Amino acid sequence: MLPSASPSPPRVAVVIPAYNEEETVATVVQAALAFSPEVVVASDGSADLTAEVARAAGARVVELRENRGKGPALKAALEATGAEFVVMLDADLLGLTREHLEQLLAPVLAGELDMAIGVFEGGGSFASDWGNRLTPNLSGQRACRRDWLLAVPRLGEERWPEPPITDWLRETGARWDYVELGQVRQVLKETKRGFWKGARARTRMYAELLSYRRRRRRG
Repeated sequence: MLPSASPSPPRVAVVIPAYNEEETVATVVQAALAFSPEVVVASDGSADLTAEVARAAGARVVELRENRGKGPALKAALEATGAEFVVMLDADLLGLTREHLEQLLAPVLAGELDMAIGVFEGGGSFASDWGNRLTPNLSGQRACRRDWLLAVPRLGEERWPEPPITDWLRETGARWDYVELGQVRQVLKETKRGFWKGARARTRMYAELLSYRRRRRRG
């Protein structure tokens, strides 16, 4: 009698929405490739070399012609893979390792959570850690089933996908929790763009996030 074949491991893809992140996207892609051979970067109308740098680092790249926002870029990346599970990452992370991605996905693969949300811990930047702790529901580091994420209403319509994801978690009764990502931090907008441009970009981001509820009630 032939031995039964062992079940094949689940297919996992790392999806990375990116807008003008040529300085950091390669290191994020390299950490992701150490974890999974399938890494998809969606360049959200970037005006710099984000797409070229990500492709040279080994990612499959989807290029949006115009800057439409993180939500449309995330959806484009999800549609470019048929993986069963996905790990979603921001493109401006520092200190990321394969172990962090394993920690993020583990409770989802084990069936303990429907979504794991990564939060920074001890990454060496008070501002990055503090901001992530203050608004952990806005974290871009997540793991879940791809089909669940694609089912989120308005995912590809909202510039920032985290609020509709939060609503979908609540509406579907999904099990979720935070996972600490030690020694990981995010490059602040003020650092990437200069203080005033970064501050304006941050203000616009929070204004759009705060207006989400109003737009949803109207819709």
